[in-house]
Amino acid sequence: MFRSICTALITGFCIALSGSPDPASAQDRRVPSSAAELRLSYGPIVQRVQPAVVNVYAAKVVQNRNPLLDDPIFRRFFGVPGQQPEQMQRSLGSGVIVDPSGLVVTNVHVIEGADQVKVSLSDKREFEADIVLKDSRSDLAVLRIKDAKEKFPTLDLTNSDELMVGDVVLAIGNPFGVGQTVTHGIISALARTQVGITDYQFFIQTDAAINPGNSGGALVDMNGRLAGINTAIYSRSGGSQGIGFAIPANMVRVVVASAKSGGKAVKRPWLGARLQAVTPDIAESLGLRSPTGALVASVVPNGPAAKAGLKSSDLIVAIDGQTVDDPNAFDYRFATRPLGGTAQIDVQRGGKPQKLTVALEIAPDTGRNEIVITARSPFQGAKVSTITPAVADELHLDADTEGVVVTDLGDDSAAASVGFQKGDVILAVNNQKISKTGDLEKAAGERPRIWRITLVRGGQQINVTLGG
Repeated sequence: MFRSICTALITGFCIALSGSPDPASAQDRRVPSSAAELRLSYGPIVQRVQPAVVNVYAAKVVQNRNPLLDDPIFRRFFGVPGQQPEQMQRSLGSGVIVDPSGLVVTNVHVIEGADQVKVSLSDKREFEADIVLKDSRSDLAVLRIKDAKEKFPTLDLTNSDELMVGDVVLAIGNPFGVGQTVTHGIISALARTQVGITDYQFFIQTDAAINPGNSGGALVDMNGRLAGINTAIYSRSGGSQGIGFAIPANMVRVVVASAKSGGKAVKRPWLGARLQAVTPDIAESLGLRSPTGALVASVVPNGPAAKAGLKSSDLIVAIDGQTVDDPNAFDYRFATRPLGGTAQIDVQRGGKPQKLTVALEIAPDTGRNEIVITARSPFQGAKVSTITPAVADELHLDADTEGVVVTDLGDDSAAASVGFQKGDVILAVNNQKISKTGDLEKAAGERPRIWRITLVRGGQQINVTLGG
């Protein structure tokens, strides 16, 4: 099972997909030439990078709710106490200082829902920190040390596309809360996809021992540069079994750049097309030797892909000279390209190679009109949005999806209690088509005796009938 190294448990299957970087890489590589060289130490590297790796402590207040309070008979005879007891829930993880002003990168799951975040340096000093940016799609968060009056040691980011399987790496973090710990190993695989951890399925796999508490810590190369942020392990016991995953430094660079620019959300290029994996049957029908590449299923009119000339049934095989093995690999490669420029995409069309130039621009987001439904109805407490290209991209909806989508739910809301989920697309309420959030707000305020709702969840249309 895959285990997010802090708390979350994730399941999925792992497919071995190795990248093919340029042999000229960021590290010098050679076999030890003598017994003396085998006694060499990683100490100088650790001494240099350790001050930039921190421990992250997050705390949030939760109410201890007695399950008897959910029993109406109990409430009738004993009443409901006015104040429920509170408890401080704590979690721990690791982080990396990436800017001298005190910017720290960690995992979203380390600080999710936290009311208070503290950062502890390697010299034992502690600082409170503000959450600058959370990017759940990559599971990366950026913190800023409060009241910083000094320049902090930092780690430079390597070009993770230059890493090779077999490169020696060090993992630094705070496993099990025992304190800062260094382990070493090699890069076991690159471009691991379909691991099931984040939206961008493209990870560095390592056998360097990482355990719960290492989340957000550094994976460092032999030049003392940040190769990735440790984020999850595959484990049946909860401890290290030699299979750990790190988010590549090139994705970290994108998130940090957004935080430095003052953005509250990470802006990434939008393709404007839906891609699908190449199955063995599809590969056979296309005359391919192996089922690799990303097949274009549909193209949004007037989007970057359409303007570049991309068409349905095109097979994307490379981007900027880097091989694309599947849609996950393309999504990562495309998402880490800088906005404002262009990317060159190699496609196979009818068995013939073509090169297309795609503009790197963000998805349009005008007309989102996000609101919370307050009227007494099955939708009460749901945050909903009109589906724009940006919303569809964020929630992994088909690019041509129209209507209103649930973007968030209050924990104790009526919408959550009746079973609505984030990502549900509301198509109709009592035979009224729902095209924008205003339509749903109006329908929710009518308070009929019976609610007949049509929605789409996971690509399947569902019809629901609820009492008024």
